Amino acid sequence: MPSLRLQIGVALAVLLSQAGIAVTGSIVRVTASGLGCPTWPQCFPGSFTPTPHTEVPGIHQAVEFGNRMLTFAVVLTAALIVIAVTRAGRRREVRFYAWLMPLSTVVQAVVGGLTVLAGLAWWTVAIHLLLSMGMVWLAVLLLEKVREPDDGHTIAVVPAPLRWLTAVSAAMMTVVLIAGTMVTGAGPHAGDKSIDKPVPRLKIEITTLVHFHAEMVVGYLALLIGLGFGLLAVGAPDTVRRRLYVVVGLVMGQGLIGVVQYLTDVPSVLVVAHVAGAGACVAATGALWVSMRPRMAIDDTTLDDTLAAAPGVRH
Repeated sequence: MPSLRLQIGVALAVLLSQAGIAVTGSIVRVTASGLGCPTWPQCFPGSFTPTPHTEVPGIHQAVEFGNRMLTFAVVLTAALIVIAVTRAGRRREVRFYAWLMPLSTVVQAVVGGLTVLAGLAWWTVAIHLLLSMGMVWLAVLLLEKVREPDDGHTIAVVPAPLRWLTAVSAAMMTVVLIAGTMVTGAGPHAGDKSIDKPVPRLKIEITTLVHFHAEMVVGYLALLIGLGFGLLAVGAPDTVRRRLYVVVGLVMGQGLIGVVQYLTDVPSVLVVAHVAGAGACVAATGALWVSMRPRMAIDDTTLDDTLAAAPGVRH
């Protein structure tokens, strides 16, 4: 039977693969390799692998095909987590989150194919990235659920208004992500540099989009700071507060990367770093959310201390 340690390891691999493929996707975009394999699911008509082609440089084929190959790691980890938690007889909630991984991977693969067939139209690329971020969020919840004991109770360790404020901050984070994809849609990294078939771009002044994106980040950060004061006021557990500090640090780091990008004409390496940072922010926010209502074993010796540390919470 799969041990708890093995299940956690596989769930962590699911999270890393979901975040990793978003990062490699950004590498495809900044290297203009988005149409290195111009068809889907085949790379070229009649071939699933790259073939010599006068109009498609070999390096672009290699980058895009390599990104497609990483999909196998995503599929493999998604299948393994389903097998692991099913064989271990985990509770229904854990199995539900496990099954979301292969199902969402299929949806993401279809969207990826449509993105290629649509010639990398900016809105298809945006949907592709946003789905990846959503899958990162689900992978974090899966990891946390796998770690929790099956024979326990879900305990709210912070008051409901603060949990709702966390949900509002996550909604604002989504707005930030959408705004970021719009900046990308109007920016210099289209994913392909074909002159004959230019990639459809978002026809909005990029400076306007950048300012909108930055203002949404400020709003997101303001919500997190307000949440921090609220957690301090109610004496929230150290775990919750530490996770909030991680989120705030990541958001501030993302803001710094964004400013440097703007001042240096969006260098490719910072685009990749920014996408990686976005995935980290989503993961950290998901971890913060789930830590506010953890599942604890009935005989957990820390249960009384946890309840005492959260005055005013209805359990």
